[in-house]
Amino acid sequence: MLTAPERRRAISGGALSLAGIVFFVGVAVLVLLAAGIESGGETTLTDPYLLRVLRFTLLQATLSTLLSIALAIPVARALARQPRFPGRLWLIRLMAVPMGLPVLIGALGLLGIWGRQGLLNQAFAAIGLSQPVSIYGLAGILLAHVFFNMPLACRLMLAGLERVPAEYWLVAGGLGMRPASVFRFIEWPVLRGLIPGIAGLIFMLCATSFTLVLILGGGPAATTLEVAIYQALRFDFDPARAVMLSLLQIVVTVAILGAMTLFRAPDDHGLTSGRTLRRIDGQMAAARWADAVMLLLTTLFLGLPLASVVVAGLEANLPKLAIQPIFLQAAATSLAIALAAGLLAVLISFAIIRARSAISAGRRNSIGLRGLAIALSGSSSLILLVPPIVLATGWFLALRPLGDPSRFAAILIVIVNALMALPFVIRVIEPAYAVHRRRTERLAASLGLHGVSRLRLIDWPGLRKPFFTALSFAMALSLGDLGAVALFGSDSLMTLPWLVYSKLGSYRTNDADGYALILGLVCLLLTIAGTAGQGTDDHESRRHD
Repeated sequence: MLTAPERRRAISGGALSLAGIVFFVGVAVLVLLAAGIESGGETTLTDPYLLRVLRFTLLQATLSTLLSIALAIPVARALARQPRFPGRLWLIRLMAVPMGLPVLIGALGLLGIWGRQGLLNQAFAAIGLSQPVSIYGLAGILLAHVFFNMPLACRLMLAGLERVPAEYWLVAGGLGMRPASVFRFIEWPVLRGLIPGIAGLIFMLCATSFTLVLILGGGPAATTLEVAIYQALRFDFDPARAVMLSLLQIVVTVAILGAMTLFRAPDDHGLTSGRTLRRIDGQMAAARWADAVMLLLTTLFLGLPLASVVVAGLEANLPKLAIQPIFLQAAATSLAIALAAGLLAVLISFAIIRARSAISAGRRNSIGLRGLAIALSGSSSLILLVPPIVLATGWFLALRPLGDPSRFAAILIVIVNALMALPFVIRVIEPAYAVHRRRTERLAASLGLHGVSRLRLIDWPGLRKPFFTALSFAMALSLGDLGAVALFGSDSLMTLPWLVYSKLGSYRTNDADGYALILGLVCLLLTIAGTAGQGTDDHESRRHD
């Protein structure tokens, strides 16, 4: 149990972290509002350009969501019906790769398969057709969003289908139900409850997409709000238009999040740990062949772009690229920003979690403390309300009176990336912290351990692995991010994603492929380092509980 001074310090730390988040986000929003009022209506909501960008943003998000959901349903059903499908576990693991892959690398992989010089067009050229496939524009954006979001939807649906009681399948087999009847009476009621939450999540991701649209948009006709903000400041230097676009982006984001609260959020419970279920509907020859074809096509759709990144990267002169001064500068900058952002995200998350735990442990909390607990619970959602590119725009305008905003670029990128990682870090640390406190609270009190002694002897050994897991995920997320650095990237502030994008923009695709492979390997190593020993820890936790 916490002593009174420890409880006060924990609550003060959470309140200070909350104040910092509110200050950083609030300043950006207030500056945008003030700039919008000061512009005197130079760019209004009736501007045809703004309406066109808004219409395209919502259109591509809607189509991407529908395609991702429609394709995920048959894939999830095939995986659920074929529990003994060869390579099933590896396919499920493959589906997790796009979710942890830097978006820029995934886009390069898609270009390697679907681009003008990609594998598909080369195959068509070999049979006499002249490049009939173009990945740029709306079609390319939809393809990329399906590549990243269909696996997410599929895993969530599969988790739901695997939670169906075994008795359902026994009854279905006893009644001789055909696959269509199984889908209608068993699978569809489960999926129907999951789809609204999954669709809302995917729509949110697509509506705030930046890197994919920046690379694959193909021109003004295929521009979303976030890309239009970037273009208004980076190329046109039209602050009034950037402000109006930013305010419009906030309104759209708030509306989407408000709509998402009407539906239950999907829970990713992962793979079931119980016995394998026997499903009669998947044993018929027609169903087995149909499922095999569906899973093979899914494997090719997800695996070929990833393989393309590896092959194209290996074809580049990696040793030569690795000793280039510009690469060394970009790598050092990226790692420094990622480490700083990761540490900041972990410290803020720990302060918020500790404060919430201290407040919940109190028997009689005042109205102010209850309000603080609610505010702390929603603090990580502020970055969802105000996307990174909007935060960067607000602070870009706020710092202009002080001179060149690029002087503060590194600090801003660190803070924005830390806030972007906050929801994920809290999700990793909070359950581990709750279990740790439950196990050690009485022991620490009986031994009289408090403060630094408790941290050194009890808290740090017990929370070290969750801490490093959260840090590695936050670093990987920051390392692969292009959004925050897009406004400030230059020769003096070069990160690995910005280096890859600049090489791609100057048509030095061979160098871009090599740097992308290196970036992907670094992110992969961080992810592996963060999850190392996780299965053992989970087993031990279950055994002790």
